[in-house]
Amino acid sequence: MSLLSAQKRWWLRWLIACSIILTIVVTNISVAHPQLSLPTASPTPSPAVTSPPKLDPKGAPVLLGDETLFYIQARIASFSPEFRAQVISERIDTYAKEFDISTDKLKIVDNETVKTVDIKVDDRTLVTIADVDAVAADKTRQELADLYLQKIKTSVTNYRDSHSTQSLIRGGLYTLVATLGLLVSWIAISRSIPVIHRRLLRWREERLLALTFFGTEILSADRVVDLGSEIIKILRLAAILTIVYLYLNLVLSFFPWTKGLSRILFGYILLAINTLGKGILSYLPNLFFLAVIYFFTSYTLKIVRFFFVEIEQGKMALPGFYREWARPTNKLMQFLVMAFAATVAFPYLPGSGTPAFQGISLFLGLLVSLGSSSVVANIFAGVILTYTRAFQIGDRVKITDTIGDIVDKTLFVTRIRTIKNVVITIPNGTVLNSHIVNYSASTNDSAIPPLILHTTITLGYDVPWRKVHQTLIDAALATSEILPQPTPFVLQTSLDDFYVSYEINAYTNSPGIMAKIYSELYQNIQDKCNEVDIEILSPHYRAVRDGNQITIPANYLPTDYQAPSFRVERTDQPSPEYNKDGKTPKSNGELH
Repeated sequence: MSLLSAQKRWWLRWLIACSIILTIVVTNISVAHPQLSLPTASPTPSPAVTSPPKLDPKGAPVLLGDETLFYIQARIASFSPEFRAQVISERIDTYAKEFDISTDKLKIVDNETVKTVDIKVDDRTLVTIADVDAVAADKTRQELADLYLQKIKTSVTNYRDSHSTQSLIRGGLYTLVATLGLLVSWIAISRSIPVIHRRLLRWREERLLALTFFGTEILSADRVVDLGSEIIKILRLAAILTIVYLYLNLVLSFFPWTKGLSRILFGYILLAINTLGKGILSYLPNLFFLAVIYFFTSYTLKIVRFFFVEIEQGKMALPGFYREWARPTNKLMQFLVMAFAATVAFPYLPGSGTPAFQGISLFLGLLVSLGSSSVVANIFAGVILTYTRAFQIGDRVKITDTIGDIVDKTLFVTRIRTIKNVVITIPNGTVLNSHIVNYSASTNDSAIPPLILHTTITLGYDVPWRKVHQTLIDAALATSEILPQPTPFVLQTSLDDFYVSYEINAYTNSPGIMAKIYSELYQNIQDKCNEVDIEILSPHYRAVRDGNQITIPANYLPTDYQAPSFRVERTDQPSPEYNKDGKTPKSNGELH
């Protein structure tokens, strides 16, 4: 019940505010444009006359206050139309301020001798109408005099009414009412904002949806609420400024000294509304074309999305078109369709033909052409990488010096997560120009044999190679994630000066845990070599052939082979001396 009451109060506030605004606008129009209002009784009775026809606004205007009565179009002797209009305006202004002289004393006097007609009050001449004036107005002198007389009577009556004490008091009262209306409207608008904001928060979970554009979410429901709140604040400011503008315009129209300014202000807003209305009406055909383009583009994107989703899910197949191409091709086709739609819609956009819009378009095009060379290169590289199937999401790859799993692949960059969980972003241009090692290619294509992991150890020539081969194969088979079939194998890759290089090769279907497999393989190689008494080292020899075992394996040696013994000799001298010839050393008794 309390919620219903709050809603009623909220609508009541807005109804009051709208009523006040409507009243202000109608009153303003009736005051600023009295010709649109109903006729009011004047204190001085005047004969009922029809409203005079509108004169062609050419020539010098005759004014009373800020109102134009008629125009002087002809020159008489040396008196220009501007001078005549100024003199007539001063005479009528002086007469209008003489409140004790009734408009009934205005009369028309025909001067046949000089062929002119005068409009007089008592013995003073206000306007003199000659034949040239009648010819310029395409009327007779009498008709033109009657027209001027009625206009002067009406204007003087209105002038005196607006400057009367009663009119000024009425203007003050109207100003007070308008001020109260302004305050009520201001309070109603200010207090309605929290109510609307709370209403939006309640609608967020029930009615408000995310803002999408061609199937792409632009703003979430929370952001739509935030955006709506900001728009409401802007509308509140606009409403307050509008009410203040109308209030000032209305108050200025209540008093004769500021009525002209009121008309100018009201003319501004009428001009703006008129211009805006004409612009909207003239833009309706373009808006229709834009709506057609929007709906055509929207349904085309839906068809394209449906087609490629079916391919990605395997429900539809095209010869030579792989499923992993479906998603990037969908994005590429959406981009092309939207680019085509933007190109077609560009001429129908507001202001597209103006020089300012064309200058901005040229400036943006220049910025894109100068600063997007690398961006365009990365985009084309991303497209090429997609359709060359160099790698897929989740593959273990090596690009330049980076080894890791592919976690993201866009038109601009490729992101790799290393085994240390570091995400590295590489521009597609760099990827395309680098060697790409894909360790997961065999898992994606059954026609490719499993990945071979390999490592090398070096052992001396005294270790039988057959024993080494079997030991390394046993170590590989003892490693988890190493396939027993195909069987691991060993290659002797080199015969160096002091040792032999043995390379163990083993198959696996788990390239994503290569580091773990290698670590376990190294451990098993150590264990298996220790079990068969193979010391893992790379020997370097400084051999004296006498007294040293030959390095040929024992099974290649004769059965009666014995390692030579060291030769020991005694000398008579403690240190070597030479004979008289200087070449033959003397024996010094030392052991050699």
